[in-house]
Amino acid sequence: MSVITTNINTTTLPVMERFYTIQGEGFHQGRAAYFVRLGGCDVGCHWCDVKDSWDADKHPQVAVDNIIGEAAKYPARIAVITGGEPLMHNLDLLTKALHKQGFQTHIETSGSSPLSGNWDWITLSPKKFKAPLPDICKAAHELKVVIFNKADFAWAEKYAALAGKHCKLYLQPEWDRSAQMTPLIIDYIKDNPQWTLSMQIHKYINVP
Repeated sequence: MSVITTNINTTTLPVMERFYTIQGEGFHQGRAAYFVRLGGCDVGCHWCDVKDSWDADKHPQVAVDNIIGEAAKYPARIAVITGGEPLMHNLDLLTKALHKQGFQTHIETSGSSPLSGNWDWITLSPKKFKAPLPDICKAAHELKVVIFNKADFAWAEKYAALAGKHCKLYLQPEWDRSAQMTPLIIDYIKDNPQWTLSMQIHKYINVP
């Protein structure tokens, strides 16, 4: 199911990086996809592994046509828009152009900014530093909660209760604390089987 909003089109976007790889996390783990990482983030997680993405002004403005042209050079037809926080930008034009080229449009967002774009898959990864908007909680196809400490399990349940009934639920250890948190997540999932374990397999196999 796609989710559509209508806002003013944005013809250029600040692109930090773009690359062809496999999705390393969540429901679509293991599938080939083209990633576009946009600059700009107002959430500021202290454990973020792409802090260079936070300042949008550090990254070049790239025309949507250029983004689509590069993505279309690769055989997979999944495009993942990530950040930073991609919803700081209007993404209506980008998703429209991706759909015209036959792409499934996926977004990875904290949900802290209003939804724009037409999405085939919305991954919501809520952050304590800036809460997600209720509408995005309901629209998410996948809830992926990063577990940094034991208190995060209760926090994860809070957002699971706000998500739609068909939303997939994932718990993912924070990378630098994965040795400590993964066993706790496994035990939690055994007691709460509505959740699924998400591991950042791209980091284990050394791909972007």
